[in-house]
Amino acid sequence: MTVYEFPLNERVRTWLRLEDLFDKALFFLRAGDPRSHHAALLGIFEIVDVVARAELKSELIQELERQKVSLDVLRSNPAVDAARLGKVLGEIAAALADLHGMSGKMGQHVRDNEWLAGIKGRAGIPGGTCSFDLPVYHFWLMQPAARRNADLMQWLGPLLPLHGAVAIVLRILRESGHVSRHVAQQGQFQLMLGGRTAHLLRVALDAPCAPEVSANKYALNIRLLSPDTAQKPKLCDREVVFDLTFCNL
Repeated sequence: MTVYEFPLNERVRTWLRLEDLFDKALFFLRAGDPRSHHAALLGIFEIVDVVARAELKSELIQELERQKVSLDVLRSNPAVDAARLGKVLGEIAAALADLHGMSGKMGQHVRDNEWLAGIKGRAGIPGGTCSFDLPVYHFWLMQPAARRNADLMQWLGPLLPLHGAVAIVLRILRESGHVSRHVAQQGQFQLMLGGRTAHLLRVALDAPCAPEVSANKYALNIRLLSPDTAQKPKLCDREVVFDLTFCNL
């Protein structure tokens, strides 16, 4: 089944974006070839733009601290797997230590690098990073992969504590939900919430259509659209069974 996730507040939306950007940057960094390392560098630029929000670090610390307190209470519960709980608490403690170890404004080491700033400025222009536009950058791309990898980790490494913290928080969030099965008729589904809230919605389905979600504190509306690369997507004209998960921290 294909799973679609829909954040219902700005914090979760930012965490999901960071998760996606870090995963892409690390994937292309490990690939090793010049074009992949170019994609990794563009990913780092995007990460730096996202983490510019000053309260991001403090929000992650507060959430991890809250989860640590909540989970610590479960130590005395005989129905809880003590080994698994201890592992999660250890991961939270390590993530908190890494976050507290971050100093200064996040991503400032990238913003202050004039060479990187020149590349970032050209990257916004279609084809703007061609070798004739940035010969020094082309020279860097032609260096051995190990050299480029070391430079990329120098720029990405100081931001990785955010990646670890986001991964833990989102894992806890995703595992908090309970799955329920529903049926959409003629591509549409509505569920009255009656004050029920969530931080993240997950829709899983095995059908040739994609969900479009809108929600408030009163109702959840899902439209299932048939993707068509040649024209505007249309509502699925069939009954579609899907799994719905409400996730909360």
